[in-house]
Amino acid sequence: MAKDIRVAAIGECMVELQERPDGGITQSFGGDTFNTAAYMARLGEGLGGFVDYVSAIGDDPFSDAMAAFWRAQGVGDRLVLRRPGRRPGLYFIKTDAAGERRFYYWRGEAAVRETFETEGSDAILTALSGYSNIYLSGISLAVLRPQSRARLIARLGELARDGIAVDFDCNYRPLLWESVETTRATYEEVIAFASRVLVTVEELEVLGIAPTPEAGASHFAAMPRLEVVIKDGAKPCTLIHDGKIETVPAMAVDKVVDTTAAGDSFSAAYLLGRSLGLAPAEAALRAHAVAGAVVQHRGAIIPKDATPDVFASEIARLR
Repeated sequence: MAKDIRVAAIGECMVELQERPDGGITQSFGGDTFNTAAYMARLGEGLGGFVDYVSAIGDDPFSDAMAAFWRAQGVGDRLVLRRPGRRPGLYFIKTDAAGERRFYYWRGEAAVRETFETEGSDAILTALSGYSNIYLSGISLAVLRPQSRARLIARLGELARDGIAVDFDCNYRPLLWESVETTRATYEEVIAFASRVLVTVEELEVLGIAPTPEAGASHFAAMPRLEVVIKDGAKPCTLIHDGKIETVPAMAVDKVVDTTAAGDSFSAAYLLGRSLGLAPAEAALRAHAVAGAVVQHRGAIIPKDATPDVFASEIARLR
């Protein structure tokens, strides 16, 4: 079954600007679901090109460079729409002395907003049936115009009923949503057919749940078909699956440099580990190891040689 892993990651990649300690600026590309797709492709490199990105970008030089960057990271762009006259969004990262970051966004002209309502979108929605897993986040939904959002959710529901795994990361950015009520209703609609849900302790509150691992575990334990990971930063994560509740400790890190993409890389490793047949607790242990390496480097995508090869033995057995 592992040989048939094919992942479509839906969302927005942006131009990333990051302030260096010397006051200069480094330019790259990033975005939550793209970060996850890139780490998944890297961690599963021995599986071949099994990860494709689903998005829309413009026809400008930044969009060209972005698509080239995706391909260099092992992420396919065959399901990416090109919108004439549009551009990708942009964000700026400022990081404090503890490695925590603040984001500032510019995305008014972003092509991604109309991904599922413009020319070519029908073909993309149809092509999703060729994947074993569809991955998306709360940001994937938030950046879409309401019509695109509705079309995507309807299609995901169809795919889930056909046996395709829909993996949903609740990644919540309040400034992108009209209201918390709209967010909650949208999340609940997706969770109703999702296979796996990843959520932080803080994001539980968006779902009307007290922001504690215990409250989250109690809530999701009533949904036995659903597998849930409650992430809690450097603290243990909580797993709810098959009627069980487990906690898995995070990796200790002496020096946190930048927490950008820590959660995204965790999601990549956890979901790939599960697709490779690992038990939830083992997948979480390896996901913690990857996230622990990521926070020791600046930027969303760390150097390849700094990324732990946590699935080498599982992938070698598939060859």
